[in-house]
Amino acid sequence: MADSVLLQTDSRGVATLTINRPEKHNAFDDAIIAELTQKLIQLNNDKKVRVVILTGAGKSFSAGADISWMRSMAGYSEAENIEDALKLAELMDVLNTLRKPSIARVNGPAFGGGVGLVACCDVAIASEAARFALTEVRLGLVPAVISPYVIAAIGIRQARRCFLTADAIGALEARHAGLVHAVVPHEKLDDAVADEAELLLKGSPAALAACKELIAGQSAAGVSARRALKLKTAQLIAQLRVSEEGQEGLSAFLEKRPPKWSKN
Repeated sequence: MADSVLLQTDSRGVATLTINRPEKHNAFDDAIIAELTQKLIQLNNDKKVRVVILTGAGKSFSAGADISWMRSMAGYSEAENIEDALKLAELMDVLNTLRKPSIARVNGPAFGGGVGLVACCDVAIASEAARFALTEVRLGLVPAVISPYVIAAIGIRQARRCFLTADAIGALEARHAGLVHAVVPHEKLDDAVADEAELLLKGSPAALAACKELIAGQSAAGVSARRALKLKTAQLIAQLRVSEEGQEGLSAFLEKRPPKWSKN
């Protein structure tokens, strides 16, 4: 069985993390969340690592949370769902507060939690083939855990439309919204990411880490407030997972039918 998360580090200290589940569009479950978190912590503590690149195998960046896994969690208690959602919240927090500069190599579609991963990276470079969508409301859910990072990236005005309509946007629109920094032809994606990594390697590691702390101090809440926010968003998604509409939305998706509330 292939590893679900691949890690390669070159001689310069550029580490590439790849979600390796192309047959599921790199959707993540609890095991992948745990492995990504563990590997990010490992990279954060490795003095040889200078830059972290996050990407997906195959044609997709990440479809977000695996629908089958979320559907199975609907049978768990609310407390169990909160505990589970907190693990995703921890992954996002670890990526967002990484001391090393991070680059999202967005090789294809990013949906739901995949958009959250993009928003948590310091730099995001997307292929023209990339598309982005926050489709949670169509499943009876909300993009709760990832919302602080996505809103920080695109602002409240853009978030209102993206969260509420669940409409997919292309790479160029994502750039205009502030979610990604650059869009390039797919065949030039690796070169663009390599160029960005080269720019980051010119910076002092200590100064880069200090810059990230400086920015976080200007734009984010303190540690205690972040913990409270993680718990609040985890509680919200947990409540919706076990709700009647949440279970209906997930079931409808898996059964390839419209949910009961759909008017289309």
